[in-house]
Amino acid sequence: MEFRDAFERTVRCYKSETAIIASEGERVSYGEIDRGSNELANTLYERLGNAACAVLSRNRPEVIEAMIAGHKRGAATAQLPFRGEASELVRMCEAANVGGLIFDDDTVETAQRMLELGEFEVAFHIGDSKVAASIVEPYEEALEEPSSDLDSSLPVGSQCSVFYTSGTTSLPKAVPFNSEQLWYGAIQGTMEHGVDKTDIGVMATPWYHMVSSDAWIYPHLLAGATILLRSEFDPRATLESIAENDATGLLAVPTQLAAMNEVQENAEYDTDSLSYIRTGGSVVSESLVERTSALLSEGIYNTYGMTEAGPNLGFAHPSEQLERPGTIGKESYTYELRVVEPAPVRENPDPEATVDAGERGEVIARGPGKAKGYIDNPKAEKRSFFDDWLRTRDVARVDEDGYLFIVDRVDNMFQSGGENIYPVEVEHTLVEHDAVVEAFVYGTDDEHWGNVVSAVVITDGDVSREELDEFCRSNTGLADYKRPREYDIRPNTESIPRTNTGKIKRDEILSREEE
Repeated sequence: MEFRDAFERTVRCYKSETAIIASEGERVSYGEIDRGSNELANTLYERLGNAACAVLSRNRPEVIEAMIAGHKRGAATAQLPFRGEASELVRMCEAANVGGLIFDDDTVETAQRMLELGEFEVAFHIGDSKVAASIVEPYEEALEEPSSDLDSSLPVGSQCSVFYTSGTTSLPKAVPFNSEQLWYGAIQGTMEHGVDKTDIGVMATPWYHMVSSDAWIYPHLLAGATILLRSEFDPRATLESIAENDATGLLAVPTQLAAMNEVQENAEYDTDSLSYIRTGGSVVSESLVERTSALLSEGIYNTYGMTEAGPNLGFAHPSEQLERPGTIGKESYTYELRVVEPAPVRENPDPEATVDAGERGEVIARGPGKAKGYIDNPKAEKRSFFDDWLRTRDVARVDEDGYLFIVDRVDNMFQSGGENIYPVEVEHTLVEHDAVVEAFVYGTDDEHWGNVVSAVVITDGDVSREELDEFCRSNTGLADYKRPREYDIRPNTESIPRTNTGKIKRDEILSREEE
């Protein structure tokens, strides 16, 4: 089964139903998305053949048309981060054999610079802003001539999408997917939340991320549901959208949930319609689950995945969050996960060397929806993909019932006094303190211990080093050797740099600390 075929079924069943509600209130039906994606696929086939087309835009209906057009054309839609820098984006396009660029009013400046630096055959602009580059055509005009019926020659191949890794430490790696691989993500997401045609799912996370696309947009399109597409995240506006539209679903990373909780505590928007909230990407603390359950909805699903995996790897049902705070659950429907003895980066772990309950190891995964490799980085591919397995480089603990708890990244670990320290585990403890908003833990060079556990702590109240130290001492889940010995306490006017999915930019912070 391919997602292209599944989407055709949705159109047959729900052609006149609303597929998308845009930020401005515009409603787009499944029939309109089908027709627009046909016209775009035909246009790109005529102009580009089988070359990829990149999209640089905020969340809007046209990006979903472009995603579907990639499936129909059988040639990739490269999903670019709209906050990226022009020269880096050009290199990302070159890696994916991109020949065309679609951009909107919010990305005009970056797009124009890209057109100056790169080699593009066509460029389409969505919006009314003036664009200097002569190659650029208005999006709507470019789609006027082609037939609204899909060209019988399509699809020309099997590839439909190129995603990019987050690239917090290097140039993002290009990860190709075909329509069958992404169907697994769509059906899996639908099953995890029980999505059906009556659902309205709110999305304010950037569309180009894997979680937004394969774990939210595709599942809702597969089910004939409605996607309420916010162009950007604003906690109050997102809450208003939920209340005004009786939304049933919400996709939000932990930092977004925290911001919405802050507003909701005083505003009290009606969120009774919410039945499922999908979160993940960084630590989902016990306090965040409790606060979100009280203020927004008890239907919180903690999920776990990565770009290379396509469909998410694991998920925890709301009932499991209450019983086992912080768990990412067990493997999801189309995946097999194993927690095995860690291996050096240049060696493959042994899939048979699984750890016992209570122990820690590296998570490896296999399933039909995962990527086969990278387009542009054979060295990294060799380190991440082996046999049928994908190395996540995440360290997890397994409890006696097989539930997984992500401890940290293999690469983030440091040693203090010969003991392994995983920063996320300590950060998780610190943010449980009522006065702590965010925490970042790292190792400071020390002649005696090798490294001293140190923490940058963002607070929204008065709290001393001594109080934090006593809080960590009293936490029975944190071994004494993991307790921070040095604290840098900062007010909540500052924040810890994160990616769009909520992951801490560790290298960026460490470089500042070293200055």
